[in-house]
Amino acid sequence: MAAEQDPEALEALAAARPLLTDLYQATMALGYWRAGRAREQAEFELFFRGCPFGGAFALAAGLRDCVRFLRAFRLRDADVQFLASVLPPDTDPAFFEYLRAVDCSDVTVRALPEGSLAFPGVPLLQVGGPLLVVQLLETPLLCLVSYASLIATNAARLRLIAGPKKRLLEMGLRRAQGPDGGLTASTYSYLGGFDGSSNVLAGQLRGVPVAGTLAHSFITSFLGTEVPPDPMLAPAAGQGPRVDLAARVEAWLDRVCAHLGRGVQEPHRGERAAFVAYALAFPRAFQGLLDTYSVQRFQMPWLESISIAVSNNIGEEELARLAQEGSEVNVIGIGTSVVTCPRQPSLGCVYKLVSVGGQPRMKLTEDPEKQTLPGSKAAFRLLRADGSPLLDVLQLAEEQPPQAGRELRVWPRGAQEAWTVKPARVEPLLRLWVQRGQLCEPLPSLAESRAFAQLSLSHLSPDHKRLEQPAPYPVALSDKLRALVASLLAGGSS
Repeated sequence: MAAEQDPEALEALAAARPLLTDLYQATMALGYWRAGRAREQAEFELFFRGCPFGGAFALAAGLRDCVRFLRAFRLRDADVQFLASVLPPDTDPAFFEYLRAVDCSDVTVRALPEGSLAFPGVPLLQVGGPLLVVQLLETPLLCLVSYASLIATNAARLRLIAGPKKRLLEMGLRRAQGPDGGLTASTYSYLGGFDGSSNVLAGQLRGVPVAGTLAHSFITSFLGTEVPPDPMLAPAAGQGPRVDLAARVEAWLDRVCAHLGRGVQEPHRGERAAFVAYALAFPRAFQGLLDTYSVQRFQMPWLESISIAVSNNIGEEELARLAQEGSEVNVIGIGTSVVTCPRQPSLGCVYKLVSVGGQPRMKLTEDPEKQTLPGSKAAFRLLRADGSPLLDVLQLAEEQPPQAGRELRVWPRGAQEAWTVKPARVEPLLRLWVQRGQLCEPLPSLAESRAFAQLSLSHLSPDHKRLEQPAPYPVALSDKLRALVASLLAGGSS
């Protein structure tokens, strides 16, 4: 596997730049600056409201890209000049001078580690810093996290269907939503449980194992009249005389056709020549593409003893069929259904203000689903004795963490009554990754995050892992956080 390169060295190749944003972020920045509030300390949370694909879990992904983006964030002269061209012509020039000095040196990020199980309402990221700056970060962070997490979750579902033994390859680059979408899909399908990708750039830049098959064009380019410049093949053991592969194939053709009761003229000559050419080029990694002309003629018992790879519009239903006990298929290439996420093309992440100047902020709306949870918060996962997650609890940052072995009263979201739980273990969910612009600890490699995702899924209850009509995983509030929400709702404003 290619070594994963240093994110700093790849900054110039990053898809996200400061102006990959919505215009209203810049207009709000001007409003904050004009009001003298640009440097007020604020905190936003990035989360999703519902699990994708009708499931009961998601995988957190995209943190590596976010950190790379934040550490490189700086408006260039050309960026500032363009903003000046799209904002009102009477905008104070001092605002643009202010923007030239804006960076993320005062930004702090807490987040779920990549590959973590994630559930509705639990922050994937908490972003704190100067109000103007953390507002500008909204759109690019959403862009970097939402699709990555969606792809990783989709890949995890496909892995659950396939089981642990089938080899899954992502082959969706040609079907992806542009080059950036293709690279993201190749990267995070690997994190979600795929074994590799056909995307060579994902191997070079992200360390994703690359693999592939061959196309029908290679087979159809041969007529059968071609003569290999060197048809000789050395024995695999490295000793003994070389063999004329083309001649040996012709000799075996008579024997195989006689055994199968077929005429030697039935197999396509061009197909045979293509196989010989490919075998000479890849004597230790031969692949035969069988369905260029007709695969139905070649239903042979000995195919069961070789590795068989399939691809062609494979989704969840077809994958379930291929994964059945007794299937001869070993390798499954999936393209469109993993990179485009046809069952749900967007995770629907949001980025909401929760505090300014240390004071809680809350979005009040008639739709309870869109009400936000105010204040700076901590998140914990309460575990059973066997290590399986019981529930996640959100509480205000100043509260004492839950304790293993001690009873705790919590309020599951959507429930009318409190629960009393006694966790065997307690895990803090949000880790400090960036503090005042500096990386606090090395980020795990992509392979490490992939392993962590599979470990996390292995601990999740089958009721929550079920892909159709799963049991919802509970996310609860502490007494104090629930009381704060009630007081802000009663007051009618934040």
